[in-house]
Amino acid sequence: MLTLFEQGEHAELPFFVELLDYLDEHRLPVPGTIHDREGIALHSLEGKPALLFPRLPGRHPEAPNLAQCQALGDTLGRLHVVSKRFPGHRPNPRDLNWLQVMHHKVLSYLSPADQTLMKDEVDDFESAFTQHGELPQGALHGDLFRDNTLFEDDQLGGIIDFYNGCTGDLLFDLAIVINDWASNDDGTLHPERYNTLLSAYQARRPLTTDERELWPTMLRMTALRYWLSRLLVVYVDPPAHDLTPHDPERFRTILNARIAHGALPLPEVSA
Repeated sequence: MLTLFEQGEHAELPFFVELLDYLDEHRLPVPGTIHDREGIALHSLEGKPALLFPRLPGRHPEAPNLAQCQALGDTLGRLHVVSKRFPGHRPNPRDLNWLQVMHHKVLSYLSPADQTLMKDEVDDFESAFTQHGELPQGALHGDLFRDNTLFEDDQLGGIIDFYNGCTGDLLFDLAIVINDWASNDDGTLHPERYNTLLSAYQARRPLTTDERELWPTMLRMTALRYWLSRLLVVYVDPPAHDLTPHDPERFRTILNARIAHGALPLPEVSA
């Protein structure tokens, strides 16, 4: 499968190639890039950077079942274990520092209540994270929604679209997954999907004490991350090519549910 990139994305591509090749070497279900006889993966076609990928099997799960949640949790745990040793580095472009800077750009488009909600959450995140040391670090997918996975029945055939990949807090990646994979329509957490995914993940990589303490905060922070990024697309930086922006309301709903109900208890790790 051939993928062409706009010229402005060229600087980031070597990182993505290195990350995909590293994960592929460790037998993760990712589309490792196809290299030519000289071992080069990144080429140019019609003046644009180009990469070739194998086509992975499967389709996106719209309503993931428990077996699919188990498969994803297990695979993400494996990915994070090996990604801690990945030598590349690309700072997380959507971390707390980004929230602190970018939330000001959308405040004028929000109701007074939502302005207060967003500002209070950013302040709370700053306070919570300064009380803890550095969390476990590694390479992240950065956007592991259901539509970035491919399943054949209950078998995970592939994790795709690593273009938000970066290095940073592994917990950030896990929280993104839970907010998408284990949220009900009203934003509350689905207990069975939540427990199944997190139990499978922690069988591969148990969370540290700091991660467990910051878990409810990280769920809120990643919900705000997507609420804000979608608001920015709607109001500040509309997409090219008449693409329909994702609805920001989905993650406002999830954020409010996390504030109202907190996180469900984390599953205990079997000895």
